[in-house]
Amino acid sequence: MAVRRVGMEEMLLKAGADPAKMRDAKKDAERSGISILEGIQRGNVASSTAVGQALAEMLGLPYRDAIEHEAVDVELVRPISLAMAREEGFLPCWRDGAFVRVAIADGRALSMLEDLRLLYKTPVRPFVVSADVLRNATNKAYDRAAKSASATLEGIIEDGLDDEEGDLNLAGDIVDDPNQAPIIKFVNSLLSNAVKDRASDIHIEPFEKELVVRFRIDGVLYEIVKPPPKLQASIVSRVKIMAGLNIAEKRIPQDGRIRTRFAGREIDLRVSTLPVRHGERVVMRILEKGTVFSLDGVGMAKDTVALFREVIQRPHGIVLVTGPTGSGKTTTLYSALAEINAPDLNILTIEDPIEYELRGIGQTQVNPKIDLTFASALRAHLRQDPDVILVGEIRDKETADNAVQASLTGHLVFSTLHTNDAATAFTRLIDMGVEKFLVTSSLLAVLAQRLVRRLCPQCKAAYVPSDGELAEAGITRALIGTNIVYKSVGCPACLSTGYKGRTGIYEFLPVHDDVRELVLKNAPTSAVARRARELGMRSLRDDGIRVVLEGGTSLDEVMRVTQEDIAEA
Repeated sequence: MAVRRVGMEEMLLKAGADPAKMRDAKKDAERSGISILEGIQRGNVASSTAVGQALAEMLGLPYRDAIEHEAVDVELVRPISLAMAREEGFLPCWRDGAFVRVAIADGRALSMLEDLRLLYKTPVRPFVVSADVLRNATNKAYDRAAKSASATLEGIIEDGLDDEEGDLNLAGDIVDDPNQAPIIKFVNSLLSNAVKDRASDIHIEPFEKELVVRFRIDGVLYEIVKPPPKLQASIVSRVKIMAGLNIAEKRIPQDGRIRTRFAGREIDLRVSTLPVRHGERVVMRILEKGTVFSLDGVGMAKDTVALFREVIQRPHGIVLVTGPTGSGKTTTLYSALAEINAPDLNILTIEDPIEYELRGIGQTQVNPKIDLTFASALRAHLRQDPDVILVGEIRDKETADNAVQASLTGHLVFSTLHTNDAATAFTRLIDMGVEKFLVTSSLLAVLAQRLVRRLCPQCKAAYVPSDGELAEAGITRALIGTNIVYKSVGCPACLSTGYKGRTGIYEFLPVHDDVRELVLKNAPTSAVARRARELGMRSLRDDGIRVVLEGGTSLDEVMRVTQEDIAEA
């Protein structure tokens, strides 16, 4: 490896690369734990073409300046998911006699050649292109495949899943009607690709003249494929069968669950169907069983984690986590329970729905049809001698009153509220009808949170923010200091989005005496928030800037997620 690194550096320096940028790229690679090639690409040491040519010479492979998009055989592309092609950095292009020609832009992609040889049952011959050329060709190839909806489905139906991979072992895959086999294979392929692409949700949406499948990846929806509309009923019926739903009932919403395995990992899919004008809409939430929850992995600053850990060790009181749907509240609460879970504690939860199973914790699913609500379940839980209770959400006065009484009688209560910031939680509880003195005496702390997308470590680029960007974010150059600010770029590893994964930003408000006094005096929410900041609380925007200065996300992403916070500042 050392010989290769020296060779790459020497070739690029001979080609006119800036020695100072080369040194910086090497330092960045060592600091970030990435390859020297990734460091060179990230640091813009040389042009993408120069890097590609140097790589080709180093590997002893032919180099091509371009890939003709129409020359790429989409039949070679279809058996491979877009996420895999991007992550591994290769693109099967065309058949050349007895060979399949594969484009690569990184030496690591060579490890995939044997797998491709087995897949195509044909020898594979790689050639090198620049990273930009590979990215554009990959996007064009998969775009062509996706636009031809009928051809895409026919390819999936004809080829199906590779049984040797064993990606999905679904219970009930075999049905009596052999004509359903193609639909089974298509749905299996859909689920397989969603898990590979790190999707959190699958949307199947019927419209007047088209059927659209979209994946939500890192909080953003992306269109994946458009199957022929005539197959909508068959696809929905297949999903319903897998989820144990009534396929004959199409007039009312239904909820179900699919349990399956993917590459040895247990996956749960929470299924929701909804009748709409042109059929039934299906949304599947993907949940991985066996997920390990830890406060060290949710993205809190070290000082926030320390304060939060101190609060959740208290014997009684209420800890609230606030934020909109999809902001990571459940993950934070599960991480808190995992932190304090011990044989000498009786921990019970009331959830709607139960998203993950927690070992050693009693979990109850609410069911309004039989009057098992948050409020009634909480009353029942108090007769189970609990030490800690998690109430999935405080939605009404009865639940709020019961939670307050539980905290005042020696129980630690965790719950959530849908508020934009931490300080508004007091107002929300009081508006529900809870007395001010009960709110201030029972509430220990409020944690508001959002999720921001993390910059892709392989393609993020350092830059100097403009004065306008800094002014809009409300920060100064002095605050940035010697920190490096990065922006999103896009590469195969991140599906060309510039982001890969998400992390939390937090606003933690411990209920100090000063805060209690303001609430009891009916002070406005803005005054409570202002005093909390004076006592050391970081706002969501400020915590987002912390993540920016740590190189975790971009200013644009923080601005997108904290617009309300910025507007109120």
